[in-house]
Amino acid sequence: MITLDTIDKKLIGYLQQDAKKTTKELSFLLGLSNTAVYERIKKLERQQVITNYVALIDKEKVEKNFMVLCHVKLNQHLKKNILQFEKEILKLEEVLECYHVSGDYDYIIKVFVKNMDAYRKFLVEKLTVISGIGSTQSTFVINEVKNTTHIVL
Repeated sequence: MITLDTIDKKLIGYLQQDAKKTTKELSFLLGLSNTAVYERIKKLERQQVITNYVALIDKEKVEKNFMVLCHVKLNQHLKKNILQFEKEILKLEEVLECYHVSGDYDYIIKVFVKNMDAYRKFLVEKLTVISGIGSTQSTFVINEVKNTTHIVL
């Protein structure tokens, strides 16, 4: 277990808001030297508290704003079927997230495509050809009320 102090938590919060902030900007916000901020960031990276830096994309501008939450049920819950499904789902570029869940379905996947036609093509040509899938249920997102990557510490 990693213990984060108040400054670490503030630093992580600032980086979650804008990972392009310079150490100079962060040092001003935190009241620390550039070197101290740099060393804290490196420590958080070494401890894998900070695992990656990414650019968030406006899905509408790249025509990938049709979001579907697709529930997937496997035929059988054998280890080989689970591992095979997970291996295949990793290959699908339209799938941004996949969760193994409890309940009526085994997986929930988040899919982004251009429109309904593109989703139908994805469903028919890519998803349902994966062996072991018993059924799917698609939920089309009408409006995104909240979407954040910010975890409050």
